Amino acid sequence: MGTHYSITVVDPEERIDDAVLQQQVEQRLEEVNQTFSTYLEDSELNRFNRSAIDRWQPVSEDLYTVLLAATEAAWLSEGAFDATIGPLVRLWGFGPDGPREQAPAERELQQALARVGYQHLELDMAELRARRRADIELDLSGIAKGHGVDALAQLLAEQGIGNFLVEIGGELAAAGHNPRGQPWRIAVERPVGADERGVQPLQALRITGVGLATSGDYRNYFEQEGEHYSHTIDPGTGRPVKHRLTSVSVVADTAMWADALATAMMAMGPEKAMDLAEQLGVGVFLVLRGETGDRFEVRYNAALEPYLDTEGP
Repeated sequence: MGTHYSITVVDPEERIDDAVLQQQVEQRLEEVNQTFSTYLEDSELNRFNRSAIDRWQPVSEDLYTVLLAATEAAWLSEGAFDATIGPLVRLWGFGPDGPREQAPAERELQQALARVGYQHLELDMAELRARRRADIELDLSGIAKGHGVDALAQLLAEQGIGNFLVEIGGELAAAGHNPRGQPWRIAVERPVGADERGVQPLQALRITGVGLATSGDYRNYFEQEGEHYSHTIDPGTGRPVKHRLTSVSVVADTAMWADALATAMMAMGPEKAMDLAEQLGVGVFLVLRGETGDRFEVRYNAALEPYLDTEGP
């Protein structure tokens, strides 16, 4: 997945064989990566992207689970989350073809947009299969890390481990309690540029039994003639988003669902993001750029309040 992971386990009821558990974790992560990677030519996702149009393809349980959630997220967000965004991700230099230093030409943009549309993906739950109804290219980067977190959380639970924190690239799932016997304390970081060192905490959250995901525009981007081009792309316009919203953190039942919603909300902007959170009843923590300087404006809804840590960052 091109990122780091960490797992913390507290007070297991039975003694854990670290070597065996490590092997199980690595095997599960390898399965997830082999399913969803856009960089591995032989990944299941890339093989599906090369499949014949209008021909059903059997898919793994992992891939079907994520495709189903991605489709639901697309409908609920009115297309702000779109798993078929692959051509646009490549075009703007945030995919396997590597980075670019200039914005694409309008002709290139329109050609890529013509290949985007979640309505062109069809699923068959009874047969566990999927098909492309047009020449779409799936990129599940906005949801697959969350699924990987959930997969590891399920693995730990199956081993009888009740107190743990799982993290992959900043997406998390927590269960039970931390070493102090309290809900897990997580920092939402202050949005700073990729060239700035260190992580600066902005707000602490206390979570357990839920997933937490954050999406932002301040780490993966390029600049051209003073213009900031974020990796968060609006599937409707085909362009990186242009609004004050710089970070979205979502607390939901699963890390996968939190991941998808955070991705969608970053594309939607602050007002529509808050509306969607209220509609779905999930907790959301928004960070907006101030009108001047390096100040930030914070917004959150009532569903997030139980997770706020009042002790400060």
